[in-house]
Parts: sequence; C-alpha cells; structure tokens
Amino acid sequence: MTIPANTICGILQRQRAFFGAGATRDVAFRACQLKALLNAVTTNEAAILQALKADLNKPDFEAYSSEVGLVRAEIKNMLQHLNSWARPRRMPAHITQLPASTWVYPEPYGVALIIAPWNYPFLLLIAPLINAITAGNCAILKPSELAPCTSALSARLIAETFAPEFVAVVAGGPETAQALLAEKFDIILYTGNSRVGRIVMQAAAKNLTPVILELGGKSPCIVDAEADIDTAARRIVWGKCFNAGQVCIAPDYVLADERIKPALLQSMSRHIQQAYNGQPEHSPDYCRIINTAHFERLCALLPHNSRDGTIIAGGETNAATRYIAPTLIDEPSPDGALMHEEVFGPLLPVLAVKSLDESIAFVNARPKPLALYFFSRNRARQERILRETSSGGGCINDVLIHFSSPTLPFGGVGESGMGKYRGRAGFDAFTHEKVFLKRSSLFDIWFRYAPYKHSYKLTKRLM
Repeated sequence: MTIPANTICGILQRQRAFFGAGATRDVAFRACQLKALLNAVTTNEAAILQALKADLNKPDFEAYSSEVGLVRAEIKNMLQHLNSWARPRRMPAHITQLPASTWVYPEPYGVALIIAPWNYPFLLLIAPLINAITAGNCAILKPSELAPCTSALSARLIAETFAPEFVAVVAGGPETAQALLAEKFDIILYTGNSRVGRIVMQAAAKNLTPVILELGGKSPCIVDAEADIDTAARRIVWGKCFNAGQVCIAPDYVLADERIKPALLQSMSRHIQQAYNGQPEHSPDYCRIINTAHFERLCALLPHNSRDGTIIAGGETNAATRYIAPTLIDEPSPDGALMHEEVFGPLLPVLAVKSLDESIAFVNARPKPLALYFFSRNRARQERILRETSSGGGCINDVLIHFSSPTLPFGGVGESGMGKYRGRAGFDAFTHEKVFLKRSSLFDIWFRYAPYKHSYKLTKRLM
C-alpha cells in the first residue's frame, strides 16, 4: 500500500507513537526486520531486475551488481555487526571525575525521511533504509516518480514487509516532497542534485533537523603520463557507460597528460566499440536516458561548433528511444556548459594538460567533487593526489568501485554533499550518541565547591 500525500501527517503521528512505545530500541526487533527485508529482496529479485529494465533499460548484470547485490551485502553487514554497534560503550573517565564511569549510549533519532533519486531507484531508496532500521529508527520513504516501475515495486515490497507505523512509502512528485519537508522529522537523508539539496537543507533548518545530503558534481578523472593507458581507457569507458553515465560518481571529465592523450582517446574509442560490438544502440548491455527532459538536456550539451569541442567517438542520438551513444568530446571550452554543468550522461569531455600541477590546480579551482579518479603507476604522484586534492572519495587506477564496499563510508564534501552512510558510517549517521557519566556518592571532591580559596591551584594541577 502506498500512502497518499494527504495522509502524511497521520502516518507520521503513528510512526512517532510506535517509536515512542520503544519497540525499535530492541536489537532483536531490528535484526528481525532486517532479515525480513533480506527475504523480501531475495524473493522479489527477478521483479526488481525487471522494473529496473523497464525504467532505465538496465541489463541484469548492472542492475544486480549495483543495486540488488549491494542491498543484500548491506543487510548482511548490518546483521553481522548490529549487536556490537548498538551496545553501550564505556569510556575512560577523567581524573577530575573520579570515582565515576563514563558511557556512550547509541540511540536512534526517531523518524527518518529518506528521499531517493531515479538513477539507482532501488539501491538509493533501500540502502539508507537499512542503515535507519539498524540504528532503530522508523522511516518514511519518498521514491523517485521518474522511475515509476521501480517506485511502484518498492512501495509494494515495503508494504508487504513492514507495518506502516514502522516503515511507509509516500509516492508522488515535487509537491509530495514539499509536503513531506513541511513536516518535522528527526533526520533527513536526501540523494540528488545540489539545487534541491539546498531546498532540503533550508526546510530542515526550520526545525533544526540534521541532514545527510548525497549530492553530486563534476567528478574528475586524471590520467598521468605514467598510467597504463589501455587499462585506464577500458576502466574509464566502463565507468562512463555504466547506467549510460547516469551515476553521481561517474567520471565527468578527463584531464589527460598531453603526451598520452592521443593514445588514450584512441584506446577509449576502441573499447567503446568492443564493449558494444560497434552498435551500442542495439546492445542489450547499454542503458537508456531516464526521460525526454534529460535526453534533451544532454543533446544540448553535444558540440554544435568548434568552441564546444570535437566529437571523437559517438554523438548519435535517437529521441524515440532516448538513446545517446557513448560520446568522447575532445577539448571543449573550459568555460562552456559541458564543463560547468554535471553531465550525468554518456558524454565524456577530454582535455589536455601539461603537468600534474596543472591538473591539481584545475580540480582545486572548482567545487569539491563527490569522487576523484587518478590513473598512474607512479606512487609519489598518487600520494600527491591524495594529499593535495579534496573529494568525497575516489579510486587510484579505477573508477566507481569504491562505492561497492559495504564497509566503506560514502558521502560528499562541500558542494558534493555532507554526512556519510553505508556500513558503520550508516549506523552512526542515523544514531545519536548519548553521553552519560555515572558517579559514586561515596566520595566527593571538596575543592569543586565554593569557597574557592585553594581550588584554583589544585584544579590547574589536575587538569
């Protein structure tokens, strides 16, 4: 059952009552709910793959490896560590507090709001839910209306697995999101673009609600003169073509050392041909753009004159099927829309640089990206990238796959987001750490009380 937007207030009140009754604080209850979700995902695997195919033309390999498989891995990781993460932790007491013991009590926030995007409509709806459940929260989910098949399936799966006073789905478009944001939640996780992220943060600020914002931006890919060119080309092409480039951490542009750039372009062109047998439009392994609006936006980014760059490979489009070929664009203007707007599609600009210094300066002059990729066999240069650039995360000599680990935290920095989730970071993100000191009544420190004639010198020595 999908909850209509006009009953948001009612379901929120019921979730608050359910949370207040204390059931979600029981670790055994949380484990039971996670197991039920794992069973539902496993049972509905074929239907989930079919829905993702209908919405984005995702091949089963991409749909499983980047959505269903990651959800299953996240649940299993949570179940493995739930007891230890949820247990109160004793901390060392300071000498001025003795005799006493100090403790950290992980406690859930309450009712979480999770707003998911359309590009990974199952993973980015369910993975945050897993973290919220593990931490002991109730949750209201807002799936993306732009992926209707996956949204409907997710709503059915959630309704069949959980009581609505524990987890509920509210479907709808922007007006539904606005209605949700008008309510007071205890924590909000939003995945999407920075424009809407600002709206979410503004709404949350009215109630001083903590937020986790998973945004995006232009993730650079730097290819050094000492890189393995063929391996770099194959991995960059794979990362850019995965989900037709509709990935928040996809390589958004390439900065290639001018000495190896011609060879890199040639190798990337060849790997595009090999991956899709020279016909990406007819390949069962290539996705489609989500809707007409995004298709037209991407078409507008294609070069229309020499200032926009030169198409080295691809460039073909089909409006009827929302197909855009994997496209390499050589030397677009750094001031053009292609280099300022997040591409979020299968268009890959490639620019020449003279040195690693120039690459680092180029990246650092722009907003901090969600991911950064660097290809080089030179360890000293690898360390320079790690030391001299800032990003949410990234890879050395690969792309995308840092997100696939259920144990690594994921999140952005600056314009690319705030807060992290996945694994232990996900549990912590949906948890408030309550600190308490337990003091004995058998002994007291006399000099903490007035009059303070001798207290200052004694306290200074102790502290």
